[in-house]
Amino acid sequence: MPSRTNQSKTQNKLNKPIKKVRDLVDGVLLLDKPVGLSSNDALIKAKRVLNAKKAGHTGTLDPFATGLLPLCFGEATKFSQDLLEADKTYETTVHLGITTNTGDTEGEAIATRPVDVTVEQIEAVLEKFRGPILQVPPMYSALKRDGKAYYEYAREGITLEREARPVTILDLKFLEYSAPFLKLSVTCSKGTYIRVLGEDIGNALGCGAHLNALRRTQVGALTTEGMITLEALQADEAPLALLAPVDALLSSFPAVMLTEELGRRFLQGQRLALGKESVDVPQEQGRVRVYLDAKLLGTGILQEYSILAPERLIAAKQ
Repeated sequence: MPSRTNQSKTQNKLNKPIKKVRDLVDGVLLLDKPVGLSSNDALIKAKRVLNAKKAGHTGTLDPFATGLLPLCFGEATKFSQDLLEADKTYETTVHLGITTNTGDTEGEAIATRPVDVTVEQIEAVLEKFRGPILQVPPMYSALKRDGKAYYEYAREGITLEREARPVTILDLKFLEYSAPFLKLSVTCSKGTYIRVLGEDIGNALGCGAHLNALRRTQVGALTTEGMITLEALQADEAPLALLAPVDALLSSFPAVMLTEELGRRFLQGQRLALGKESVDVPQEQGRVRVYLDAKLLGTGILQEYSILAPERLIAAKQ
């Protein structure tokens, strides 16, 4: 007869929840992030639907913002850094006359001023924000000091001195003005805070401002074409079919097609002298995407004398 101790151990094993086995999913999901959801929460929901083992996003969108949030799964996560570094495009509505402590609709109003500006004045002010500018990061941001996020200090009522950082506004278009709402399109370099841009434009107009709405429409070469909502993803009977291939992240790089022998050596991490083989070599040096029989092998760096150095490799499936 088993002892009580053994019975207890057996019962514990029976009661222990079975860990769900996740699938090896590779690809890119162009998610249309909804209002009110953090980028990480959106990632978790999509990962659960796809039952994916490994996933990551390519730069956060604030909870109040919507639009293009590329999610990377499996091997695609190796190339997500490229989108973190990429230029981005937004459409935003700036609410003139009201300043909030967060710079957007999630904060509390801290100042209200009359709005008496013309389209001509707006156009003149916008010109000052085109090209390289300096921005002071907001207190309500995920930047850290001494291991603690700025927004944590802000919630404690602490304001820290922040150094202005250089960013570039590559394109700033006036779309519409119906006081007090100003609609703009912004293409900017990485690290740009559209909230701060809206506030700075409001200050330059003498009335203050905060963002009423923000929607991201482009990240690098990726656009809103093919975007999927969470609802559509959850309702689809074959959600994996909604994923774009891994090389959707690499479409801006020239392609190099290797022979079978060169492909084998590339995957072994060897540098290849392409000039000696029957391979079409791009004219310019730099990053390339590398294929064998239309299958992506990874990325490489094309160097002088047509030398191809492996950079990031796609893992072979077992």
